Amino acid sequence: MKTGGRRHPFYGYYLVAATFVFMLLCIGCGSYAFSLFVRPLEAAFGWGRGQVMLGFTTFFVVMGITSPIVGRLVDRYGARTVIPVGAVVMGAGFVVVSQMSQLYLFYLGYMLIGAGASGIGQVPSSAIISNWFKRRRGMAIGFMSAGIGAGGFVMAPIVGYVITAFGWRAAYLTMALIIWAVTIPLAIWVVRTKPSEMGLYPDGVSAPLEDTARTSGRIDVPSFTLKQAMATPTFWLIAVSFLLGCFSNMGLTQAPVPFFEDTGYSTQVAAAALGAMGIASAVGKVFFGWLCDRMQPKYAWAIGQTLQAGAALVLLNITPGSSTLLVWLWAALLGFGVGAWLPTLSMLGSTNFGLLAYGAIFGALNLAQSAGAATGPYFAGLVYDATGTYHWVFVTFALLYVAAIPAVLLTKRPSQHATPGV
Repeated sequence: MKTGGRRHPFYGYYLVAATFVFMLLCIGCGSYAFSLFVRPLEAAFGWGRGQVMLGFTTFFVVMGITSPIVGRLVDRYGARTVIPVGAVVMGAGFVVVSQMSQLYLFYLGYMLIGAGASGIGQVPSSAIISNWFKRRRGMAIGFMSAGIGAGGFVMAPIVGYVITAFGWRAAYLTMALIIWAVTIPLAIWVVRTKPSEMGLYPDGVSAPLEDTARTSGRIDVPSFTLKQAMATPTFWLIAVSFLLGCFSNMGLTQAPVPFFEDTGYSTQVAAAALGAMGIASAVGKVFFGWLCDRMQPKYAWAIGQTLQAGAALVLLNITPGSSTLLVWLWAALLGFGVGAWLPTLSMLGSTNFGLLAYGAIFGALNLAQSAGAATGPYFAGLVYDATGTYHWVFVTFALLYVAAIPAVLLTKRPSQHATPGV
């Protein structure tokens, strides 16, 4: 874009930055910070860890259930309309939790947080980036996704400090205020769902997309509707792989903080490790986004899951008196491996099913991912409450990768026999 002879940056880069922030706040507040509240809530109300982790399950279940709905709303009304509404709802959920004194209000608050997070998180953000980028879509989604890891690096220490200095209620309220103050203005002033809204084309080219596709030699796959996509084995293999993989990776993210504290590490070490995992995740997301532009996304996801399985094996070897180096190894392996999920899920959706109904299709796949992420930590909490140990939890997570990896490797790009839009 040129004005008065001066070339301006492609507007899509501003959207990468904006969606990076949305992901930072959505996952940093909704997911990474959650485990820091486990022991404070145990102390305040006497709740078991299974009861507390059910709030986390509620968050991800509601986020997953509402993802297909949000995807359809984004396809129909645009992300600029959806994201501010999501921010209002998510912030309201944190306000409810900050004032609650009974378990049902805790769950109600996390229902609102999950619904709101769906409206500001990966569904609208990945739709925006997929529309604005074609040639370097994987890399752009990788940078957007790095906001998830940055959420752990930024929000976990902030929330940990506020809990220590002012209490858990103040920490919940702080997250609400941050989400409202940052997300709503950014969405209204910056977000544009498609380049056509500004008279532009994907990648900042000056010719229509069809012309650039012919000259670049890259042709997108036919666009499927959600109904057509769900009629293919590829859709369900992707869904199963992400359900199992994210069941394990989210359990491996949430359970280790109380596990480290039980083993004898300080809360500061546990929080620092969580932050280190966030940094590794941010780097991993950029790397795996870059990798998806150079190999089939299914292979990138398989590599990421292999690293996560390695993190589970590390946890199985941590005992009282173990070197702190094992904690950092867990953070590096899990963080970098977890970095694969959003770039590969987004690219698996767009490269197999096109962009016609991307929001709805990605939302449906995200439902499977969210179902796994929701139940993994809850499973860990229940097993701990029943056995007093996380050993068999970590064994289970490692074994589930054995099923999740071949599931995605069996996927093939589907052929479309029905007419798009039918």
